[in-house]
Amino acid sequence: MVYENEGVKTPALCGANFVVEKGEFLSIMGPSGSGKSTLMQVLGLLDRPTEGKYLLEGKDAAKFSDDTLAKVRNKKIGFVFQSFNLLPRTSVFENVELPLLYDQEPDGINQEKVMHALKSVGMEHREKYLSNQLSGGEKQRVAIARALVNNPEIIFADEPTGNLDSKSGLQVMKILQKLNDEGHTIILVTHETYTAEHAKRILYMKDGEIVADDPVKNRRIAQDGETILK
Repeated sequence: MVYENEGVKTPALCGANFVVEKGEFLSIMGPSGSGKSTLMQVLGLLDRPTEGKYLLEGKDAAKFSDDTLAKVRNKKIGFVFQSFNLLPRTSVFENVELPLLYDQEPDGINQEKVMHALKSVGMEHREKYLSNQLSGGEKQRVAIARALVNNPEIIFADEPTGNLDSKSGLQVMKILQKLNDEGHTIILVTHETYTAEHAKRILYMKDGEIVADDPVKNRRIAQDGETILK
């Protein structure tokens, strides 16, 4: 992946060759500027690679039309970001409903989907609250519900605990672990070792390259706020 600005070419990603299996929980780690967010944007179909090939479910993503890209992102992929990206002065329900606005489903179906997503993150009791009335941890749980509302196969989480205290961050990681246990593929971008070790596999990046691809052997599992080794 090469970015070009006023004739200056800057390589951001090179030689990334790996496979993510359905149902995996993968962490991508690396320092700032290592290329991990660029990699996530390519995998999440937010950016097209300038060279190489990206196969999604065996299909070459480079051949997807803009229309197809939009549909795949909406139906198969959910995104969770560090900054939550919720609409302020808008209710929790309406924020979660956003990905459904282009659907032709009856209102009752969409309402059922929104409430199911909110229940899955323990936020159904906040459906009428405005997003700016929530704590940081609650905002991130609403963001996860929004990512879940179309029941996507893949969830991308970019530094989902970066703006949270340790307790709220742990709650978010428990939710992501639960979603993975239910069959969702989780791809997590983080610079925090503890957060990364909730995954089953970690890609380490440096200067746009993958320098290691390791399983998580002594996986840390949190129970009631305590950390143990498994």
